[in-house]
Amino acid sequence: MLTGKPTRAWTLAIVCSLIAVSALYATGCSPKAFVKGKYDDPERENLMNDQWSETDMQNVVRDLVASMIAHPAIGTAKAPPTVMVTNLQNKTSEFIDTQSIMDMVRVELSRGGRVSFVDKEAREDVAAEYEYQGAGNMSEESKKSKGGQIGADFIINGRLDSIVQQAGKDKSVYYKVTLNLTNLKTNVITWSDYKQLRKKYRKQSVGL
Repeated sequence: MLTGKPTRAWTLAIVCSLIAVSALYATGCSPKAFVKGKYDDPERENLMNDQWSETDMQNVVRDLVASMIAHPAIGTAKAPPTVMVTNLQNKTSEFIDTQSIMDMVRVELSRGGRVSFVDKEAREDVAAEYEYQGAGNMSEESKKSKGGQIGADFIINGRLDSIVQQAGKDKSVYYKVTLNLTNLKTNVITWSDYKQLRKKYRKQSVGL
């Protein structure tokens, strides 16, 4: 049994021991960093969790674009229609980058030259460039001005919905993506289709 005041060496030993124990505890309980990364095939199916994934996006876009191209408004048009891709409403409880989905729709539609596009997102930049070129910074032969743009024939928009059901350890996630091709002159929906996905999961027991 120790009596009297602790020596300096004894106090230092106690402090070092506490630091070592704290370090071991922090190392054992803290999340491990991901190491030894490698490239993977983005086309490979990804079902790592129960949230919207790139595989879902690829499947949805592929089928809906194929359906849209097959419609006479695009498939048998005498000249490539001009299309504006707008918004995909997210009606799910997840944060999903719907702009990325619509970007993929635009890129897939552009393959083969069956559709031409006007860029809604670039309008402010285009207006600023008109103003810059009109201020005498460009030659008369090369400058562009208002009034020469091509109006869109159709707009593409849509909605993303989901239903989540859970009973015990089982969980089902259902997604439905609906796209519309609307005639800008008549405001009539020329084409509309949807793609459904349902994924099933089972919660893993703790410790397994």
